[in-house]
Amino acid sequence: MDDELLRGRVYGADHDDPDPGPRPGHAYRELVAGPLDGLLLDVTGWSAGELADGAALPTEIGRFGAGGRARYTPRRENPRRWDWAGDTR
Repeated sequence: MDDELLRGRVYGADHDDPDPGPRPGHAYRELVAGPLDGLLLDVTGWSAGELADGAALPTEIGRFGAGGRARYTPRRENPRRWDWAGDTR
């Protein structure tokens, strides 16, 4: 895991968690832009197909508020960074 990822906060971590950062032995993707910008997504155990598809992540801070999702897709030239592709319901 590179040093830049070690400083990030993991998507889904409790706000009260004293250590919301990445855990050793896990695989992460950095979320870029959109409502979840800068968070890390734990993709440990995801298949190659799931990684290629990206994810629609539940969030209350996107365009649709509670019940909405932020869509992220892998960046072609750097698949460890996932770019925001818009919000959905």
